[in-house]
Amino acid sequence: MWHFRLWKVQDVAVFLCGTLYMCHIAGAISIHSPQRRLTRSVQEDVFFSVNVLCNGIPTIQWTFMSGEVSRSIGIWQPGVYTNLTVDYSSRVQTYNNGSMGLSDLQLQDAGYYVVTVTETTGSSKDTGFVLKVNVLACLASLLILAVWLLDQAYRKIVAWGRRKQMPENDATELQPL
Repeated sequence: MWHFRLWKVQDVAVFLCGTLYMCHIAGAISIHSPQRRLTRSVQEDVFFSVNVLCNGIPTIQWTFMSGEVSRSIGIWQPGVYTNLTVDYSSRVQTYNNGSMGLSDLQLQDAGYYVVTVTETTGSSKDTGFVLKVNVLACLASLLILAVWLLDQAYRKIVAWGRRKQMPENDATELQPL
């Protein structure tokens, strides 16, 4: 007599857990970014490049954090709606792949930027970017302008001093040849 048993209860549980996990991975959110540490100068623009892959239309939310400050930049669904906060509405450009552009950088824009992607099923994933804003390029431009202005002022003062030292035309007599 053959006693034949196909599956044990533990084997079925492991198989189901593995199958559910594989299904979850197949539908998981994927956020790819070529660069997560960015350095720009004051008044430049920055592009936070991401490529979001997920099932359905994702909800994309960007948040700014610096020290104890945390501000929402905006939230959108590609092709459906875009809702940017008042502080960022004139400087932010949104893209369907999840990327975001921020123009006219200021020193206070330096910090940590987080993009959170949420699927229609409710699962979400996020990734962060570090933005460093330099003042050196702006400062160098101002220094060059100041040096040029000082040089122009120096040239005018020297020319004025030379004119002061020249004798008056009235005091000079012309001799016949």
